[in-house]
Amino acid sequence: MSSEHHQAALDYHQGNRPGKLIVLSHKPLDSKEDLSLAYTPGVAAPVREIANNPDLVNNYTIKGNLVAVISDGSAVLGLGNVGPLASKPVMEGKAVLFKKFADVDVFDIEVDTQDVDEFVQTVKNIAPTFGGINLEDISAPRCFEIEQRLIKALDIPVFHDDQHGTAIIIAAGLLNALEIQGKTLKNATLTCVGAGAAGIATLGLLCELGFKKSNILLVDSKGVVTQDRVNLSKQKSRYASKSTKQTLADAMQGCDIFVGVASANLVTKEMVRSMADNPIVFALSNPDPEISPADANSVRDDLIMATGRSDYPNQVNNVLGFPFIFRGALDAKAREINVEMKIAAVHALKDLAKLEVPNEVLKAYNEDTISFGKNYIIPKPFDKRLIEVVPKAVFDAAVASGVSRL
Repeated sequence: MSSEHHQAALDYHQGNRPGKLIVLSHKPLDSKEDLSLAYTPGVAAPVREIANNPDLVNNYTIKGNLVAVISDGSAVLGLGNVGPLASKPVMEGKAVLFKKFADVDVFDIEVDTQDVDEFVQTVKNIAPTFGGINLEDISAPRCFEIEQRLIKALDIPVFHDDQHGTAIIIAAGLLNALEIQGKTLKNATLTCVGAGAAGIATLGLLCELGFKKSNILLVDSKGVVTQDRVNLSKQKSRYASKSTKQTLADAMQGCDIFVGVASANLVTKEMVRSMADNPIVFALSNPDPEISPADANSVRDDLIMATGRSDYPNQVNNVLGFPFIFRGALDAKAREINVEMKIAAVHALKDLAKLEVPNEVLKAYNEDTISFGKNYIIPKPFDKRLIEVVPKAVFDAAVASGVSRL
């Protein structure tokens, strides 16, 4: 980040009023009568109704449209374990995106503990306030245990966006890229570098969609994750291979797909050159990808490339997912966000990218034309059709899979 952009970001967040959020009431409070309804004695009426029938809480409070964005600050962006206070700008930003794109209200909550038991108990204690829980920027492998324990304990959707949001967008883009490149889920080979939250969740979702686990090579900081490696986590063990390949360079040789969710500049031109014909490269580390599009395209003219950046084509951006997924889950009064709902979101995003792009999207991105192809495999975040198609797909899947209370 340049010094000018750094200062501009600080000015944006400080401005006339620090932060990005305010709390507003949408009910009138201009008279004695309004006051008597908003608080005593009028507020006693909904209190009695909810006490008699807890299911009415969504009728009389914000709960049904309120999501908690919760972090312990242990894995914030690419900055690492910066702690709960430093994570707050990111959590506020998440809240702004929820509201802007799907009209979901958010309280951001930063928890001052990195003990799994304490964190889980804290979230359980405050869960009655919310219609859903969005876990954010929690380090692996703790994030896996935290999410699973909360899903088991709570009867509202719990969703770790760094895992599943990323996985859903990657999967949607990959399905379209495979189609364009003439490859299939069942036959393609994949190398994934990064065995944290995003990497493990992406591999899991791809396997649910039909990808063969035997065609996957997972690479971490020590090299290819193989079955003879000792002290593997449960998550890594699931994707440990029998391969004799040891390094990232070995793994990429001849493979169809590369997914990077690790760190900058891990991939060389030679590695990309060694991939199969018509390769797919998702270099998603932010702000600097595992290999730049310029370097990758300089050695291959037959590839499809995606990054996590907005200044390159095919941005894998979680804002395409979490606001709309929660919108559908909240509308369905879902008890959880299950695999069926995630897959529904994948296909909704995949199919939307194939439709004609509206003029308002072209204007937003200063483009004369955008059409399905190598440089457009994922919808743009400012496509207003997202709110129409993704929540409905998630809603329908919640109802069909039996997790909706409707």
